[in-house]
Amino acid sequence: MKSSPVKSSYHHGDLRSTLIDAACEILNDSGIVDVSLRKLAAKVGVSRAAPYHHFKDKNELLCAMAEKGFSQLDDIFRVDFDNTVLTKRDKFRAFIRSYIQFAEENPELYDLMFGRTIWKHEVSTQELKYAAYSCFQFQVGMTEEWQKQGLFHNKKNDNTLRASQALWGAVHGIAKLFIDGIYNNADQIEEICDVVVDMFLKKQDE
Repeated sequence: MKSSPVKSSYHHGDLRSTLIDAACEILNDSGIVDVSLRKLAAKVGVSRAAPYHHFKDKNELLCAMAEKGFSQLDDIFRVDFDNTVLTKRDKFRAFIRSYIQFAEENPELYDLMFGRTIWKHEVSTQELKYAAYSCFQFQVGMTEEWQKQGLFHNKKNDNTLRASQALWGAVHGIAKLFIDGIYNNADQIEEICDVVVDMFLKKQDE
């Protein structure tokens, strides 16, 4: 295994974040099977016991990695939504595009965030649950705002939660089709984003 720059990059007090970053690198390079506390210690250059001071087992480490992913996704949502240069419609499209791009750039982490490894077996930590819930709740807030602005086709559907779930399900499905290789032409992403916008939002002249 190649040595990593993270070996000498951490300072006293931030070893936990360094371990999470290094674990995400292993995940991205080799997949979830190769993520272990032993390999993580070797990659960062600490004793085998050191990671156990921060994570009691592999599951806790995986949850911390997924938690970081949701925090990153939440930050992306907020930056796009708070962008004063974008129109209301552009903000909606930015949400679609940024979501798919995040999944495309972090396929292994994305699968961990939404996969059965954690959620199906109900082994998520409270910290992960909070991060995932916070990320979704911000998307619910965006959806509510778009509803108030009258952007959506269906004026009768005022159930914000269900609208948020439908929207998230749509972009999640598209993202999975790309990262799983079922859709393998990245040049089509922009066109698909435009179609999603047209499906959910009214035409600008309506």
